[in-house]
Amino acid sequence: MKIYVDKVGSVTRNLQLGRTVHLTDEVRAEEGAVVAVRIHGEKSVYNQLEDVNGRLVTLHAGDIVVGALGHRNALHGYEGVVPESVKVGDRINVLNMGGVIGKCTSHNPGVGMPFEAEVLGQVLVFPEFQSRSGQPAHISNGALKGTAKPVTCPVVYVVGTCMNAGKTYAASAMVRRLMQAGYRVGGAKLTGVSLMRDTLSMQDSGADVVMDFTDAGIVCTGSRTAARVARTIFSEMAAANVDVIVAETGDGIMGEYGVQAILADPELKALGGAFVLCANDPVGAAGGVRHLREVYGIEVDMVAGPATDNAVGVRFVEQVVGLPARNARADAAALGGLVLEKLAPKLGAGRKS
Repeated sequence: MKIYVDKVGSVTRNLQLGRTVHLTDEVRAEEGAVVAVRIHGEKSVYNQLEDVNGRLVTLHAGDIVVGALGHRNALHGYEGVVPESVKVGDRINVLNMGGVIGKCTSHNPGVGMPFEAEVLGQVLVFPEFQSRSGQPAHISNGALKGTAKPVTCPVVYVVGTCMNAGKTYAASAMVRRLMQAGYRVGGAKLTGVSLMRDTLSMQDSGADVVMDFTDAGIVCTGSRTAARVARTIFSEMAAANVDVIVAETGDGIMGEYGVQAILADPELKALGGAFVLCANDPVGAAGGVRHLREVYGIEVDMVAGPATDNAVGVRFVEQVVGLPARNARADAAALGGLVLEKLAPKLGAGRKS
């Protein structure tokens, strides 16, 4: 069946789909399967979809949307799973703004109940020229595979105590300062659920190359995928000849998106030129620094995030926790300057200057 769709979610961007797609009634109930759904109901909050260009568009009842099956485990959003089976006519849910579709199992009151999404079928792709035999679409089609080039540049890991801890603000501030210093910067999002917003922010701040886990064919990371995806992204960035990588991990250091697998990986940890912790409050800052040291042997280099929003938090971090504290919103240049100073022994002269 050929249909015209109203909106295409950014989670499917690897496939470069148009607005006209072919569907099959046989839907594979697997993470990453690309499906078309019809939206039911209206919402006044959390009612937008990020399209393949990163633009947010509002969803309305009756819209036909293309997204991908996946799970989500967001404290401040939805929790959901890929159902054991998915049939045409089933009603499942839109789990995030990137177009991840699954069965919602719990939600945060702040985002309300999710949109219902009536399954219309799985999208078909036609990879062979002039072939009429379609194949079930999956976001791994066209995904990054990784390269054999070794990673020799330093990585700035930006981790947080939770989602919405200011990680993207901090990462973007550091990208901008490194770019201004003349370095070729890679901006990466290693974990979380599919959404282009954070890497686009890094690109807007001056990153020469940006990639995330969806570029590597993953809808939503977890303990089994996170470290592998990080290696894939870093090797691709090494092949793109970046001088430094700023890598944000989505969610918190105790979440369910596989951040722990990256922190525990000796090879990935060894690439760290600096570790930045973003915390929502002083308790999170103190506990996060101690947790990273005791569990992973990681010494945090600086603290950012809402815990440093004013002099009260900065004073606590510097006097009680004993680490530099800089706020990405209030003093982005200072935060960027601090990481530049930390990386100086591992960076040569900027090649772009």
